[in-house]
Amino acid sequence: MHFPVNIPLGRSSIPVHFVCETLSYFLGYRYYTYLRRNTHDLISSEDRLIIFIGAAAGAFLGSHMVGIFENPPQLFSHFNLFYFMGNKTIVGGMLGGLIGVELTKKQLGVTVSSGDMMVYPLILAMVVGRTGCFLAGLEDGTYGIASNLPWAINFGDGIRRHPTNLYEIIFWLMLWLALKLIEQKRHFANGARFKIFMVSYLVFRLLVEFIKPDYFFSFGLSVIQLVCIGGILYYYKVFLNHKNLFTDHA
Repeated sequence: MHFPVNIPLGRSSIPVHFVCETLSYFLGYRYYTYLRRNTHDLISSEDRLIIFIGAAAGAFLGSHMVGIFENPPQLFSHFNLFYFMGNKTIVGGMLGGLIGVELTKKQLGVTVSSGDMMVYPLILAMVVGRTGCFLAGLEDGTYGIASNLPWAINFGDGIRRHPTNLYEIIFWLMLWLALKLIEQKRHFANGARFKIFMVSYLVFRLLVEFIKPDYFFSFGLSVIQLVCIGGILYYYKVFLNHKNLFTDHA
C-alpha cells in the first residue's frame, strides 16, 4: 500500500483522511440521533443543544491548546494562527469538551449525565477517524516509533513503525465490545459509562505515547501524557469506588 492514500479526482485527488474525518462526524452524529430517538432522555432538547455547543467550544479550544504545547521548543519560534489551527489532539479535545460540558451544565442546573448517550457514537467516530489517520501515513503524525515487529508498517519513508493508529482502532473496538458485554449483565449508574470511556482512553493514550515520536521532558513524559494523568486524577473515584459504577443486575 502506498501512503498517503488519496482518491483520484481528475487531475487532482481527495485525501482519504479528509473523507474519513468528515464521515466520522456524520456517522457519529447520526448514531447519536438514532440512540436519542430510541432512549428516554432526561435532558430536554433545548438543554441538549446548549450543552452540545458548550462541548464543541471546549473541545475546539482544548484540542488546539494541548496540540500547540506538544512540542514546547517549537512553540514560540513557530507560533501563529496557522500553527494554532494546524495542531490539535484528541486528548485535549476530549478533556476540553468535558470542561465545556460541566461548565454549561452548571449554568443550566442539569445534574444528570449528558455523556452516557455519546459514548457509542464517539467510539464509532473514533474508529472511522483513526482509519483516516492510518491511511494518511506520515502526513498525519499519528504513527509510532521504529519497530521490528512482524506487523510494523512502512508509511513511506523506508522505516517500519508501530501502527499506533491501528492500535487505537483495536482499542476502541475492544472497549465497545467490553461495554456491550457488561451491559448484558449489569446496569451502569448514571454517568458511569462515560467515566469508563474516558478513563480507559486516557490510560491507553498514557501508555501508547511511549512508542510514539513525541517530545519528552527530561523526566520521561510528554505533554499529552501529563494531560492524560491530569484527566485520570480527575476520575480517581472510578478506581476507588468501582462498585458505584453499577446500580443492579440487568
